[in-house]
Amino acid sequence: MTAIGIIGSKGRMGQALVEAIAEAGQSHAGGADQGDDITELVAASDVLVDFSSPKALQATLDACIAAGKPVVIGTTGLEDADHAAIDEAAEQIPILQTGNTSLGVNMLAALVEQAASRLGDDWDIEILEMHHRHKVDAPSGTAKLLGQAAARGRSIDLDAHRESGRDGITGARAKGAIGFAALRGGSVAGDHTVILAGNEERIELSHRAENRMIFARGAVKAAAWLVGQKAGRYGMDGVLGF
Repeated sequence: MTAIGIIGSKGRMGQALVEAIAEAGQSHAGGADQGDDITELVAASDVLVDFSSPKALQATLDACIAAGKPVVIGTTGLEDADHAAIDEAAEQIPILQTGNTSLGVNMLAALVEQAASRLGDDWDIEILEMHHRHKVDAPSGTAKLLGQAAARGRSIDLDAHRESGRDGITGARAKGAIGFAALRGGSVAGDHTVILAGNEERIELSHRAENRMIFARGAVKAAAWLVGQKAGRYGMDGVLGF
């Protein structure tokens, strides 16, 4: 039985994680939220799961390094400085960071990478996502994850080929671009579609989240897998055995 501590325990994902931990037969080591001292929680846990906010990331990393504990980071909205901090921390502890802990989404990413690698850049790639009205970042971490998968498949840099937020007279679509579009509304847990549009044909690969429990279950599975891994930075591909 793995003792899993939750950072961001009062949020929607934190509450789902408590249920998923019980469902998986694991142990809930407790939770912490903004303003809490997480030292005792980290000490009581075999592994931490953080779905809080980017501004809490460094404190989580510092506490986990000090205690030598692994951590799963599912927080979205991370910037370059956050990823640099994760890379540095991963030299000392195991860290699994992902824009989406759903097993289905990560399988979708693998399919996107394969499709992008087999089809030429005359096939345009567009990524469409929709989330609930309360989501504060766009495009979603999952959309970025899918974009990175497409870029890997084509052996290109995503930042150099990304197009998003089109409005007005934008000109023709750049060949080889990977486009992003974000929709917000209602209570949508997360819909993602990757469109590969060729001449006179189109492939659409989609995933629809019906409940946040899919992310919580994936995070619990990732946490259990991460315990015992060597220091380093991991993704969900390891959990899926890729």
